[in-house]
Amino acid sequence: MRASLFRRLLNLWPPFLCNSIRVLSLDEAYTEARVVLRLRPWNRNYVRAQFGGNLFAMTDPFWMLLILQHLGKDHYVWDKAGAIDFVAPGRADVYAHFQLTPQVLDELRAAAAVGEKVLRWFEVEIRTAAGELVAVVRKQIYVRLKPRERPNTAASA
Repeated sequence: MRASLFRRLLNLWPPFLCNSIRVLSLDEAYTEARVVLRLRPWNRNYVRAQFGGNLFAMTDPFWMLLILQHLGKDHYVWDKAGAIDFVAPGRADVYAHFQLTPQVLDELRAAAAVGEKVLRWFEVEIRTAAGELVAVVRKQIYVRLKPRERPNTAASA
């Protein structure tokens, strides 16, 4: 699917649409995405800052989606774990920028080539437009060749 269409569909996805989360850009190579969480009255917490659940939600699917676009149907790609470190209150719109390098993709392919599961942590910073760090989100991604593609099962099939 073209990245421009996928970006539009993500922007209509209810968890994003209802929480003022927007995918600003998704490059056609699926290696870079930019996301914004707009501060609105309905997504503020008690102290009028960005709600922490929305800070996590704005980052939730991107590492998995970017990697899946490259590894394709021969691999399972799942979110395994996640963590967020709140650094400062988000009292303005906040942004996240995801960049997936060819080197990381090569490392994931090589590690998964033997058929075992691969677990790798990815990190993204959430910042205001002025550059103030609001939070750091870490996601652990699970990658594994599907059974039909694994070296030990492909030979016996």
